[in-house]
Amino acid sequence: MIFQETSLPGAFVIEPERREDARGFFARTWCVEEFATHGLKAKLAQCSVSFNKQAGTVRGMHYQAAPHAEAKVVRCTHGAIYDVIVELATRRHFGVELTAENRRQLYVPEGFAHGFVTLTDNTEVEYLISEFYAPAAARGFRYDDPAFGIRWPVPVRVISERDQSYAHV
Repeated sequence: MIFQETSLPGAFVIEPERREDARGFFARTWCVEEFATHGLKAKLAQCSVSFNKQAGTVRGMHYQAAPHAEAKVVRCTHGAIYDVIVELATRRHFGVELTAENRRQLYVPEGFAHGFVTLTDNTEVEYLISEFYAPAAARGFRYDDPAFGIRWPVPVRVISERDQSYAHV
């Protein structure tokens, strides 16, 4: 795997290192040793998937408060998303396009909020998560909160009632 540090400390874009032959290619997308070598949390408690019918669907901005703070590895397995993380301590954000074609992943450290907007219809996103979901620790803020200044590349067309009900910070 190829780890590219982002502008936010501890956050990485991870690209698979392909081993190609006549059949196609093989690439690792998770390795405890490689994650640990880069100082990343390598605990894996659960894996989840979200399917999104329409382009312009927003999920986020979500995080879990301590002691249930979680690290995530996010990957788009079908379609395309614009994925955004926010370092809560500084309110700085970073965004990257993750697609089924580019096979990039985003490592989201503890202490970061996460969200995305779908760029295509019928998009599927996979999450590797370091902690179990704890409803009492679930937190979030609005995707359009001016305190963060996130510029979404497409108009938001679909958002859950819960995500829409979050207050601005």
